[in-house]
Amino acid sequence: MKESSVRYVCRECGHIENKWNGRCPECGSWNSFDEEKTIPAQKGRNGDSQPVIDSSVQRLSDIPYETSMRVSSSIEELDRVLGGGVMRPSSVLVGGEPGIGKSTIMIQMLSALSSSSPVLYVSGEESPSQVRMRAERLGLRSESISVFCDTRLEALSETIERVSPGYIVIDSLQTLYSASVASAAGSPNQIKVCCMELSQLAKKIGAAIFFIGHVTKDGLIAGPKIVEHMVDTVLYFESAETGMRLLRAGKNRFGSVDEIGLFTMDAKGLHVVKDPSSLFLSSRNGNALPSGIAFTSVVEGSRTFSVEIQALVVPARSGYQRIYSDRIDNARVSRVAAILQKHAGLNLSDQDIYVNVAGGMKLSEVSIELALALALYSSKEDMPLKASVAAFGELSLAGEVRPVSFADRRLKNLSDMGFSEVLTAENKRGLQISVKKVSNIKAALIAAFSTRN
Repeated sequence: MKESSVRYVCRECGHIENKWNGRCPECGSWNSFDEEKTIPAQKGRNGDSQPVIDSSVQRLSDIPYETSMRVSSSIEELDRVLGGGVMRPSSVLVGGEPGIGKSTIMIQMLSALSSSSPVLYVSGEESPSQVRMRAERLGLRSESISVFCDTRLEALSETIERVSPGYIVIDSLQTLYSASVASAAGSPNQIKVCCMELSQLAKKIGAAIFFIGHVTKDGLIAGPKIVEHMVDTVLYFESAETGMRLLRAGKNRFGSVDEIGLFTMDAKGLHVVKDPSSLFLSSRNGNALPSGIAFTSVVEGSRTFSVEIQALVVPARSGYQRIYSDRIDNARVSRVAAILQKHAGLNLSDQDIYVNVAGGMKLSEVSIELALALALYSSKEDMPLKASVAAFGELSLAGEVRPVSFADRRLKNLSDMGFSEVLTAENKRGLQISVKKVSNIKAALIAAFSTRN
């Protein structure tokens, strides 16, 4: 038998080199090469080192498929992000910070799906008794979930072929290892090999497999980036300041990546949020607002909800403008501030700007720019807006207010939330809400603050 050899694998893109390099020639990452030992593949039954595969060519129209491959997980928000339900076969990678609820939502999903098909929960971090304790704490039927606590790829593959489950959860991908790879569990090559083998096996038996992945300090899923290309769907769990959990799709071959799932978490597990606007709007008595507050409506996939943008403008200590904004991109805040200075005469160049979104929601839509401008102006001039006024629209560099998509949905949402007046770039009629058309930022400021309380 040949001795094992050494190679170097880029943890970012999976590129392989025979010697260590400071910079990856494939993706350009610095200091990303990890040393790995490799063992030559064993020969198969036919005497070749390569596996036997089906190389026949078929017409695309002749390939059979099932029209009912998507199954509801009984968790409305998870189905929304997945594109309508769990696809079989498919492979899904779920990432998020420790303790955010990845294992909880997966075992809740398996419990709901166990009535229609066998399910398997593979635990590499918890003992079987710990898994049972968590299931009983969540009020789930523990007898309907099969548990396997061996992290060897070969033993796991044999078990999956024997049990033939319809749904599989791997908790977590970083704990698996294969004897054919001469490196420790969690190394880039181990993660890549285990993910590929199990994804192919799941497709072979027609199962949906979910991999729970660790994340780095930057919030990215740990391991080589190539793993995200191997799977069909990549989900990210995020936490908001209110304790709410947000589930997003970074990749989805079976649906949109624009959807967002909203959950709250307690001792009984994760619960879907029926009315998200109630979490993103602060409760205040009376009709008076403090300065620096503006309301808008955002669209995330098929969901529309109202949010509150908060701004604080104060003189800069150093004389140079600094922007502090975790929930809205700093470049967007800086651009809106420049538009206000150029077209509304509001000098913000020597001011520190703090921007926040109530409830901890991250906003990236261009539709928030008009409301952001109103919040900045309100804080700088110490002029509060009326609590019944909301706004949405994109700001051009020329100071124009441009229309945005889904205006009717936004107006209906604002009307349902009790707003009586909306500033936007379009003149909409036939709605139970007063719509004021504003063509530029100066007109918007006049309309917003001329009749304030």
